[in-house]
Parts: sequence; C-alpha cells; structure tokens
Amino acid sequence: MVGARIEAVELRRSGLRAPFPRGFATRLAGQTVEALTRRAKYLLAGLSSGDTLLMHLGMSGSFRVNDTSGRGAGQPPAPVDPHDHVVFHLASGADVVFNDPRRFGVMDLVAPGGLERHRAIGALGAEPLSDAFDAAALARACAGKRTSLKAALLDQRVVAGLGNIYVVEALHVAGLSPHRRASTIAPPHGAPRDAAYRLTAAIKQVLARAIERQSAKDYRSDRFRVYDREHRRCPRRSCHGIIRRRTQGGRSSFYCPVCQK
Repeated sequence: MVGARIEAVELRRSGLRAPFPRGFATRLAGQTVEALTRRAKYLLAGLSSGDTLLMHLGMSGSFRVNDTSGRGAGQPPAPVDPHDHVVFHLASGADVVFNDPRRFGVMDLVAPGGLERHRAIGALGAEPLSDAFDAAALARACAGKRTSLKAALLDQRVVAGLGNIYVVEALHVAGLSPHRRASTIAPPHGAPRDAAYRLTAAIKQVLARAIERQSAKDYRSDRFRVYDREHRRCPRRSCHGIIRRRTQGGRSSFYCPVCQK
C-alpha cells in the first residue's frame, strides 16, 4: 500500500468492534499512503492528508491483496467472502481486503497531531525491542504493582505489543514464575533488581528469535521452550522439573515449578 493512492473504500458493514468513524470512506478516497508503520499491535498508515489510518487485526482479522488489473470486461467478479468487511480499491488496480470472521478488528481515522492522544495509542508503554525498554523502565512500571508478573507484562501500558506466548517464554528464560508479584522486580523507589535485568534481556532475546524463525506463521509447540508443552520435562539442562499449565486471567500459563521462582 505504501505509495499507492486509494481510489475508493468499500464498507460492507457499519463497523467492526466499533462503528467506523463518520465519513470514513470519504476521507480516505483520493489519499496516498505515505508510510506504513506499527505501534504495539496497531498498524498505522500515514496518509497524504495528514490523517493516520489506524488498524488492528483483533483475534481473527487478516489482509489479502487481490490484483484486479487483468480482469477483462465481461468476466465474472471474484466471489465475495461474507467475512470481507472492508475493501480498499487502489489506483494500481489492486484491492486490499480486510477479512475478519469474529469482527474484533478495529479501524479508525486519526486527525493530524492526534495520534499520541488517541485512546488506543496514548497510554502504551515502550516497544520491547526499542532502546527505551530496559530494566529501569520495566522496574519503574512494575514498582508497587500487586498484580502477577505475567499480568503486568500483558498490560500494554507496561510494555507494548507483548502477547501471551512470548510472555510465557520470556519468563522461563529469565527463571521467573508467572505467579510472582510484579513489584518483586523493583523496590518501592523503582530501581531495577537483578530480576528486572534478566527479564528485559529475556524478552528481547525471545522476540528476536521469534522474528528470525518467522514463528508468527508457525505456532507448532516444538518451536517453544514451555508454551503448550505441559507434562514435558523442563528444557533447562540443570533442571529436572516438569512443565505445568495454569490459567491466569483466562490465559494459559506454562511454567516450570522448579526453576522459575
């Protein structure tokens, strides 16, 4: 989409998780996509108007590109999927289609200068692979928190973009229990303890490896240390523990009760 002009936007319903903003399709028509970036789990398309198209896939959303430039007159139109809710018709002849069976996705238009004040973006924590995310930042965010360490890491205000699988994996690499209180990695004044250093390093390591393996496209359990490996032996060489599964906040935690403290 970068560099492409949007000729028209086809909305096949009134909204996704929330209604589309007023004049959504009209404001997008004729605009060129100048940049496509990401903040946490949100996709951000910067437009020539100065607006930003904010998108989130939700639980089941996906994009695909249909090249319609070679379709001649008289040919039947492509079949319509009932879960194709938004179609961006580009001047290049391509259609970018947003499909979302569960309709938990999000699309919004943010006016120039309003992105950092947007309810979805403004309160986000640092990106986990950025220089801004370090042991000191994590310790400050967790100081005084009575919630579990796992719940804190899933809080997008603490660190942006982490999901359940990689939180579970990072906690095992760091040797920290998902059930321990978040405040234990920092004293009241917020200086990082050793656990904060281990955990930030583990988060960066786990994410870097995931990107290398392109594991976002392959969730087989053998890609992971502990996730979805209940009843198997802990992969840490010096440990003889057995991986357990426990539900926390409606999400599965996989951990070793022996080496994660």
